[in-house]
Amino acid sequence: MTLFETQRGPYTISTDPARLDAARIHQWLTQDAYWAHTRSLETVQRSIEHSLCFGVYRGDEQVGLARVVTDYATFAWLCDVFIAREHRGQGLGKWLVETIAGRPELQNMLFLLATRDAHGLYERYAGFAPLHAPERWMERRRA
Repeated sequence: MTLFETQRGPYTISTDPARLDAARIHQWLTQDAYWAHTRSLETVQRSIEHSLCFGVYRGDEQVGLARVVTDYATFAWLCDVFIAREHRGQGLGKWLVETIAGRPELQNMLFLLATRDAHGLYERYAGFAPLHAPERWMERRRA
């Protein structure tokens, strides 16, 4: 995939994997995210390596992240969407989700996500909706 960058004011969204700060991402996910508090640093690093990551930056400092797990043809899963506490309230999460939803390489495929409390954000800024046929979906939980 071609690297992508866009700017808004002092902030940049970039898919450049060299800019990602795995230690910082691990800290966010294990200390501030309800869905990932038990992930090891190694697991976070592997997940970053095998995903299309959108980092949010103010200068050289990473202030946000979203991962897309995809085959670039039929399926994508949006996960680990996070903005650092001190940068919240500026519309960065909305901009991040909107940017991802608009990427040409992520169009025309099944695109899923799971959220406990941000349904409205994903519906409004990325066009997500409840599962069309939830009776068809199954899951295999980790031990």
